[in-house]
Amino acid sequence: MSIMSNAKRAVAAVAAAAALFSMAACGSGDSSSTAKSDAADASQASGKIEVVASINQWGSVAADLGGDNVEVTNIMTKTNVEAHDYEPTAADVAKFGSAQVAVVNGADYDPWASKAAGSTNAALVDAAETAGIKEGDNPHVWFSAEVRSATADAITAAYQKADPDHKDDYAKLNEDWHAKEDKLESKIKETSAKTANLPYAATESVAWYLADDLKMTDATPKGYAQASANESEPTPADIKDFQDALKAGSIKMLVFNSQEANSTTDQITGAAKDANVPVVELTEQMPAEYDNLLDWMDALVDQFAAAVK
Repeated sequence: MSIMSNAKRAVAAVAAAAALFSMAACGSGDSSSTAKSDAADASQASGKIEVVASINQWGSVAADLGGDNVEVTNIMTKTNVEAHDYEPTAADVAKFGSAQVAVVNGADYDPWASKAAGSTNAALVDAAETAGIKEGDNPHVWFSAEVRSATADAITAAYQKADPDHKDDYAKLNEDWHAKEDKLESKIKETSAKTANLPYAATESVAWYLADDLKMTDATPKGYAQASANESEPTPADIKDFQDALKAGSIKMLVFNSQEANSTTDQITGAAKDANVPVVELTEQMPAEYDNLLDWMDALVDQFAAAVK
């Protein structure tokens, strides 16, 4: 579980606060009234609900659930930076100011987005919060079937409140989305017949919720796992323990977050290949080849299934 360090949390909070101050300094009068007016003007101009999502995987869900009645803007769309390392610009913050609905990940993954959205009149959907996941828990909640479903329902409720004239449209889109999620969950259940109790290890626990849904057992060596969770460097002994476990065959699959590749992960993935341990490579953010969270999850389930010997 890659949880943002206190230092990174402080940097992100300061950056968001600075951006918010910058935007406030550019205008005059009551900022909340201005934000509300901007959102209303944008809505009237487009005839659509203006939605801002901190990360594109949740933005894709928001788009699926809104159809032609919403206009979704994603702040983060690339895999070359993690959301909890991201420093928002004044332009990013301004996008939240004109939104009627804001979708953030929560669990301290994107505190800059939560702060920006919280200063506006936008209806806030916090994905982690919908399933009771809090700061300090694994924040990569889009990998969880439970969180995906709860977040979808929260987004639909926000749409129906913001645009009651299209309430039935949103209900139908929600039903269609859940049909796809149910199909994905059925696939996860079928795949778990192969993956149940399979001991795996991870260079970072970004996909922990998906592995848990697949009923796999996290066998990442404790020292390495703790260092990763604290975003600190594992000790040479931690790395050796990981390499030895791979060599001994007690780990049957390695999950590698290529978005955070470095010399340490090179040593781990090298040891896995030397020991003929299958490697599932993935990224933390949704890759460019996918424009839909459920399609991405479906492809990852196939990767996990194919990696089982």
